[in-house]
Amino acid sequence: MAVASRVPNVRSCKILTIEEQALQSLSKVRALADKQKIQLSNQIRGLLLEFGIVINQSEAAFKAAIPDILEDAENTLPLELKHALALSYSLYKQQCDNKVELQKQIERIAKQNDGCQRLMALEGVGPITAIELLSFLGNTTQFNDGRSAAACAGVTPLQHSTGGKAKIGRIPKRRGGALRRNLFLGARSVVSKLKNREATTEKERWIKNLLIRKGVKCAAIALANKTMRTAYALLKNGTSYEARLLTA
Repeated sequence: MAVASRVPNVRSCKILTIEEQALQSLSKVRALADKQKIQLSNQIRGLLLEFGIVINQSEAAFKAAIPDILEDAENTLPLELKHALALSYSLYKQQCDNKVELQKQIERIAKQNDGCQRLMALEGVGPITAIELLSFLGNTTQFNDGRSAAACAGVTPLQHSTGGKAKIGRIPKRRGGALRRNLFLGARSVVSKLKNREATTEKERWIKNLLIRKGVKCAAIALANKTMRTAYALLKNGTSYEARLLTA
């Protein structure tokens, strides 16, 4: 590490501002509430399944079924287990409320932040992804260009070079974390909606062509890559995004 710090072309890690650190932390708190909510519901489902009680997969079905199961005196569940499941379900409901409250807070902050507003003009970018992009990119000085930012976020293929030949590999799944996942999910939503309607902008036409040639997944990751590069340009240049309509 000491030797690397003296190398002129090695960049130091980005130091987050107080605002960026707060935004990143808020996003992580919401993600944890969502993760724990899912973990609790999965555990409750699994324990009930061992007693032959099956609950449909939807969240609405889960919330509707649990109170009736816990109050049913005729099922085979021991009272001790019912008490434990009631405690777990109480934690589940609390995390649901926490997620809703944190989501409202994120949306309120994104609405008041000029950078987030400009980022949310991009296809497939909502308040959560906008906040993650803003805290990830900051003032963009830690990246040489949009490609570097996209590579760091994990939305570009791995490149292996040997014997003077560069080989493009697969898209890595372990880089980028929550930002990469949200970029991909937002892009996939945009791509899926385009399957059943005509393109109205030049970018949508580009996506449709990719969709025909490569399929939904490849088109989605390509859009996520373009979204990251565009977000870098918007924050670096202080500009706004406006989709270019197709000419008649």
